[in-house]
Amino acid sequence: MVLRCQVEVLYFAKSAEIAGIRSETISVPQEIKALQLWNEIEARHPGLADVRNQVIFAVRQEYVELGDQLLQLQSGDEIAIIPPISGG
Repeated sequence: MVLRCQVEVLYFAKSAEIAGIRSETISVPQEIKALQLWNEIEARHPGLADVRNQVIFAVRQEYVELGDQLLQLQSGDEIAIIPPISGG
């Protein structure tokens, strides 16, 4: 049996435009690879595929690459989808 938890996904800038919301709570497995977590979010908002390579993904305010690293999530954790930061 896969244990699941409720996490808060925060959308910023372009990702919020695409998703049509600024945040939502979703149920995901407590143990999940970063790329699988992104895929779960993208399945809810398929348009996010367009920005997959342009956003920064953060879990509990720590940047995470969309790869095979295993995440240990707990209910209440925040997942942020952050647009690229440009300087000037």
